[in-house]
Amino acid sequence: MPNVTEGCVADAATGVRLATRSDESDLRELTSLAVQGDRTAIETLLGRLRPMVVRYCRARLGRVSGHYHIADDVAQEVCIAVLAALPRYRDMGRPFASFVFGIASHKVADALRSSVRSAVPTQDLPDGPDEGPGPEETVVRYIEAQHARALLSRLPDNQRELLILRVVSGLSAEETGNVLGMSPGAVRVAQHRALARLRQLAELESIA
Repeated sequence: MPNVTEGCVADAATGVRLATRSDESDLRELTSLAVQGDRTAIETLLGRLRPMVVRYCRARLGRVSGHYHIADDVAQEVCIAVLAALPRYRDMGRPFASFVFGIASHKVADALRSSVRSAVPTQDLPDGPDEGPGPEETVVRYIEAQHARALLSRLPDNQRELLILRVVSGLSAEETGNVLGMSPGAVRVAQHRALARLRQLAELESIA
């Protein structure tokens, strides 16, 4: 007798994969139109990308005292830089989001180097993507937002960056790999290790 539960799970997984491919295809088409100067496409493209960029900048800058308040300004700079770069963009087979987060990474690094440190109230770590929570979102959500940020700050830079891209900004393994110069498989392995380390830190603090 067929296993109905397994069949439903398989159908759901297939649906997610097809939806993801559809989203990527839509974004690629939207990007192509934006590069050609279609104003509606440009506005729609930036509207879809900006929330991810804001989450990324807040997560990166929020961990450093005195920088959270400039995160939205940096996100705006990223969007302006993307807009300026659109006429020169060429689709080389990499997801457009990877191109955007490459710009975002440089802008954040510039902000961290040039901003004057000052004590300002920090806000909670922004929520992860609104899509159904995966294991990486679950491990972050069960920790209070401020506590999660403190734990993330204790990870090595490469692990923290990867989790910010995957969990906070919601990039796929392929997109994250393109930003960090890793294969999707290497991203998944590194993500597993980073999450395991994050759990260890949380467990050690709960015991202490």
